[in-house]
Amino acid sequence: MRLTIVGCSGSYPGPESAASSYLLEEEHEGRTWRILLDLGNGALGQLHRYADPLDIDAVLLSHLHADHCLDLCGYYVMRKYHPTGAQPRIPVWGPAGTAERMARAYDLPLDPGMTEEFDFLDYGSLGPSVAVEVGPFRVEPREVVHPVPAYALRVTAGGRTLVYSGDTGPCPALDEAATGADLLLAEASFRDADDNPPELHLTGSDCGRAATKASVGRLVLTHIPPWHDEADARAEARTEWAGQLDLARAGATYEI
Repeated sequence: MRLTIVGCSGSYPGPESAASSYLLEEEHEGRTWRILLDLGNGALGQLHRYADPLDIDAVLLSHLHADHCLDLCGYYVMRKYHPTGAQPRIPVWGPAGTAERMARAYDLPLDPGMTEEFDFLDYGSLGPSVAVEVGPFRVEPREVVHPVPAYALRVTAGGRTLVYSGDTGPCPALDEAATGADLLLAEASFRDADDNPPELHLTGSDCGRAATKASVGRLVLTHIPPWHDEADARAEARTEWAGQLDLARAGATYEI
């Protein structure tokens, strides 16, 4: 499974990166399957650098804040009006209300909204141990703590596992989702020294603590806001985590 960091800036696009979006690719049954985890503002344009956006098989949204979903608006336009013709619908998984949220974001009538371009599916419709299956990818959503419904995503393909925290405060659900992952892609939006509101984001040390509890293979810190020094997040993570540690960079790739 190949991970490409399409965008990793926290809360809004920064000078070096679009907001959150992560491309996963895996060979299966004679072709390359591609899914996106999130499609935040600024990410669609950058996606062109790494894959043809028309070749994406599914989009999985961690939650419905703009820095994780808003470029679905541009993607709707691309799939609807592309000169090669209207594209087939692809699945878009997300929290309940995703279809309505995206229709409002583009000022569309709720019916049909974007439903002729995307097959909107709700994580809440899954049973407690049912996963999303897209080609070789098995994606297990785990609800985490955030001011809006939000999910960590545990993705397995080819016998390897990546866990994406989405946006979350520290919680047992994240620890459970991350257990034994080969790579934990964890947001580090907050700093320990600040007076942070609860149940909103992780600090670098929170990420390191989660990685240690879960015995992951590698920790990659992402979603660091442009107003913070990313070196702080790395230093905090090192107080709790002794293993492989990276800061996410737009365009970076990982073979998992």
